[in-house]
This record gives sequence, structure tokens and C-alpha cells, in this order.
Amino acid sequence: MAKYSGGCNHIHTHANAEPIDNHICHCSVCKQVTGQDTTHVVFFKHGDIVSDNLDHLNRQPFNKNNPDGPLELCTCSTCGTPIMLNDKLGRIRAIVPNLMGYNAEQMPATYHAFFDPATGAETPKDGRPVYEGLRPDFVWPEPMA
Repeated sequence: MAKYSGGCNHIHTHANAEPIDNHICHCSVCKQVTGQDTTHVVFFKHGDIVSDNLDHLNRQPFNKNNPDGPLELCTCSTCGTPIMLNDKLGRIRAIVPNLMGYNAEQMPATYHAFFDPATGAETPKDGRPVYEGLRPDFVWPEPMA
């Protein structure tokens, strides 16, 4: 049995490795894609998220303003459920627990990312650090060969 699992009735994903990053995202792209004011995002190394049915994923650019960017949103070709974010460079795969069938309580966010006070939003006061980007010590994994 996998430590973390999600997906939909048609495509199952899982990971046994620990996430490499876990944050609450405040970026405009996450807001646009999810429709949420903030989004709990969990990064795993690319090879750590395994899917039983990659051939049945629809892939579309994650950021419509940067269609050639590295991230693609993968959704189930049968039901449309979002399954994961795939990094075409092979560094990470990301999940949004509350939208992708994962238990968010197993992977609590440790900080706030991409917070921009110029938006007028109130600075989060939940005790977690708040950064203008990813946490300063985050290092992107090497791409998978």
C-alpha cells in the first residue's frame, strides 16, 4: 500500500517517497487554474509520483500565458479530473491534494509561496513563513534522464 495516493476512478497515482516541497501558493496562475484564492501544492521528485495509466492523460499547458512553459496540467481523459502537474523537464511532479484525490492532512503545507502584498491581500497570519517565491532553500532536482 502506498504512503500517498490519489487520482480518480480511471487513473491512480501514488508515492512512497516524501514530498520535496509543500506550500500554500498565492500565484495568479494557481488562482486561475483552480479557482481557489490559495492552493495547497505539494512537489515530489518526478519519478516519485507513479501513475497506472499515463496513456489516458490529457495534457495541457498549466499557464495559458506561457504555453511552452515546463509545467503541464494532466487530467483524466475519461472524466476530466485533474491528476497531477507534470514537469516536462523531468524535475518534479506536483499535486493539489484537495483536487487530485490525496489526503491533504498527510502533507501539511509548511509555508506560503508567491505571496505578493501589492495584490492587497492580507499577509497570512497562521504562523507559517511567507515568501515572494518558493522557500529560499528550495533547490530544483536534477532533470530525469
